[in-house]
Amino acid sequence: MRTGFCVRPWLFAESRVPSPESRLSYGPPLPRSVVVQADLARDADTLDELWIVEHPPVFTLGQAGKMEHVLMPGEIPVVPVDRGGQVTYHGPGQIVAYPLVDLRRLKFGIRDFVCRIEQAIIDTLAHWNIGAERKAGAPGVYVAGAKVAALGLRVRRGCTFHGLAFNVNMDLEPFHRINPCGYEGLQVTQVMDLGGPSRLDEVEAELVTQLARQFGLEARTAPPPMTNGAGATAESSVNLAVP
Repeated sequence: MRTGFCVRPWLFAESRVPSPESRLSYGPPLPRSVVVQADLARDADTLDELWIVEHPPVFTLGQAGKMEHVLMPGEIPVVPVDRGGQVTYHGPGQIVAYPLVDLRRLKFGIRDFVCRIEQAIIDTLAHWNIGAERKAGAPGVYVAGAKVAALGLRVRRGCTFHGLAFNVNMDLEPFHRINPCGYEGLQVTQVMDLGGPSRLDEVEAELVTQLARQFGLEARTAPPPMTNGAGATAESSVNLAVP
């Protein structure tokens, strides 16, 4: 299992290739700050991207989040973030995906975009014969009433930021320290416990395929991210092009 921060950009790109100098420089593992930089630097010509990371243990509290839903955080830090939603937990064994896409370019409304992400997760689970569903008024994906994936987005200047957290093979105990997504007693589950694979890379590959299908894009191999010489490891990435 990977530990710490693992940054892997899967680029939703047009046929043109970004110049090397336009790529971000990767240093010590602080992917959220890197993604924030990418978000702030976007304009009408910026390539759409999907960034997949794996966090160390952390609780994140959305803009509308209430500390009353953080019950016993213990040694796990609580970090306020600028996404929607309440409190959730991230940790090793969970896929956290940031779609940085231009909704105007894709001609998606916000609700449509949320539904497409949810459907991509539902279709990913269906690949392993796991039946999943949405819940009205409670964004995310559920299996038999237990939440397997959470969504928390922000849209700025028509572009999306933050994204989804998909439980695969993790320690679920920290979810008992909070009211997940602000719901007391909400049960949480994960792909491995539902009979699916335990390897994140296997689930990631299927998730990217399904997200690309929902967004009307196509995956292709892309160069790994550059580093700034500070010891960060370059990992594989995938470029997603308009078919």
